[in-house]
Amino acid sequence: MSDQQQKYERFRALHEREEAFVIPNPWDAGSTRLLTSLGFEALATTSAGYAFSKGRRDSLTGLGRDEILANAAEIVGATHLPVSADLGDGFGADADTCAATVRMAFLAGLVGGSIEDATGNSDQPIYEFAHAVDRVRAAAEAARSLPFVLTARAENHLYGRDSLDDTIQRLQAFSEAGADVLYAPGLPDIDAIRTVCRAVDKPVNVVMGLKGPVYSVAELQDAGVRRISVGGSMARAAFGGLMRAAEEVRKSGTFTYAADALPGAVISKFMTDDATTDREKR
Repeated sequence: MSDQQQKYERFRALHEREEAFVIPNPWDAGSTRLLTSLGFEALATTSAGYAFSKGRRDSLTGLGRDEILANAAEIVGATHLPVSADLGDGFGADADTCAATVRMAFLAGLVGGSIEDATGNSDQPIYEFAHAVDRVRAAAEAARSLPFVLTARAENHLYGRDSLDDTIQRLQAFSEAGADVLYAPGLPDIDAIRTVCRAVDKPVNVVMGLKGPVYSVAELQDAGVRRISVGGSMARAAFGGLMRAAEEVRKSGTFTYAADALPGAVISKFMTDDATTDREKR
């Protein structure tokens, strides 16, 4: 069995067990090594975190497929863990492009990825229902020929379309079209999350740290959630620490922030291939 096949099997198994798991979102090799060292079981990329690290805004139209997959390959190369990718809208409106993106993601070393139904067009932010389903179906057909876990995302609640019924209808249709995991970012509260989990027949991913209330792993698991991601929130937390440190220096002329900084020796321990190998052996 190839290394990628093994990672795929491990990733699928995480979704099949009863307890929820957290899949944090690194944005480069360094953050990947740090998160790997802490004992997480899988990782996912973040388009927002990557965009911020490059001095750009997170945008469906502003981030190209080649650079997103190059970033994902860098993350894959920095960990022994299974990695799933934020593949945006599949980098194209037509279904064939979504399928091609899944195949290219697999070639980058990924064992999973998400396709969303947002268009990147402010005048019509969400793909029409039938077209959205066709795109997921094409991506799922590509994924079935690979060791690849496909997540289908219904983006209604990030774009002011707050009909839970429509979101559930989309997720149910995505499931029927072949998606392995279902995801509706921006659900308003735990009751909505519980309703979605009860209404679908596939594992549900919920994101924390994006907007709205924050719930614990135990609370989300009790609601039926199987996978919990954090999107770009850890990248934003890192930027928050940088801003607070810089503002202290600029405004106060002091450097007390350094007391909370990770020592260089600690960082060095997980910035080596040996650290990843040792963790894998354990």
